Amino acid sequence: QVQLVESGGGLVQAGGSLRLSCAASGSIFSIADMGWYRQAPGKQRELVAGITSGGSTSYPYSVKGRFTISRDNAKHTVYLQMNSLKPEDTAVYYCYADTIVARAWGQGTQVTVSS
Repeated sequence: QVQLVESGGGLVQAGGSLRLSCAASGSIFSIADMGWYRQAPGKQRELVAGITSGGSTSYPYSVKGRFTISRDNAKHTVYLQMNSLKPEDTAVYYCYADTIVARAWGQGTQVTVSS
């Protein structure tokens, strides 16, 4: 099994930046793709960024150009650099990691962007 622990959330003003981290432990050898989802109150969880084991990235239009995902395989950690934050980015951000048998989720970290 894979365990994920996120950190780096918090309160920031609009236009500011935050960097989220997600550290994996456990069966880390089995991890393939990783990424981030977010869920705002009353809304469905949405994909924010994904990164393959080879380093290919993907983003939805809503964050493209503002968010950057990266991973350090030696540290078993994935990062989400968030710039030019907007109030609509306010949500709980969840890290995920895919293995051949299941998707593991982190516990979530709150990001609040004030206007």
